[in-house]
Amino acid sequence: MTMPAIFFGHGTPMNALDDNAYTRAWAALGARYRPNAILMVSAHWYVPGVAVTAVDRPRTIHDFGGFPRALYEVDYPAPGAAGLVRRASELLGPGVRHDRDWGLDHGTWSVLVHAYPKADVPVVQLSIDETKPAQFHYDLAKRLAPLRDEGVLIAGSGNVVHNLHEYAWGGAAAARDWAARFEARVKALLAAGDHAPLIDYPSLGNDATLSIPTPEHYLPLLYVAAQQRAGEAVGFPVEGIEGGSLSMLGVVVGA
Repeated sequence: MTMPAIFFGHGTPMNALDDNAYTRAWAALGARYRPNAILMVSAHWYVPGVAVTAVDRPRTIHDFGGFPRALYEVDYPAPGAAGLVRRASELLGPGVRHDRDWGLDHGTWSVLVHAYPKADVPVVQLSIDETKPAQFHYDLAKRLAPLRDEGVLIAGSGNVVHNLHEYAWGGAAAARDWAARFEARVKALLAAGDHAPLIDYPSLGNDATLSIPTPEHYLPLLYVAAQQRAGEAVGFPVEGIEGGSLSMLGVVVGA
């Protein structure tokens, strides 16, 4: 079975504990799609170089501060996948580092704890090379396309709009006009299969500048968009802008 590719707008770490419209949608996606393994690109592994987690039991990383104790007690004991590490390395080409220190950061487990709560689907994380431009990431992601036909879920976890300086902590806030416009533009481009402006996102103007003050939460979207094949549908199973400036948009390529 050919698997889709899914982008999760993961929001704040508290979504790992919450029962809300977003987490219920993630659970529904997990119930619908049962992969052999997951290759996850998380905004929170943004380092020099291309690496994959190459451990049998990746640790649960609590890479945040100032949240309730219960969040630090979450453990997501999904196994690694040595076969996927080898296959992904083969597809990505020379220079891929096999990392035995990193594990599953909250960009990964905060959504998978809802999508696959039994932690019984093997997970490998792929780093985002912070030294490379958006085009590099899109082109690199293209090489991973055969994995979809091998039962692997290629997933990204970040946020289309991620501006915490404008975020309304502790209270509800209407979506900022620029955030709503940018999210709508991204949806339209994905639906049309028009990826060039998504790669050259600064060309989308001030709305993009405000929505993407730093690239790490946006780039996982490109790893998913790159999987879109000719004529393949794109769905948006999760929508909403939290705190005025944090897009929770979810994207399914091959819905």
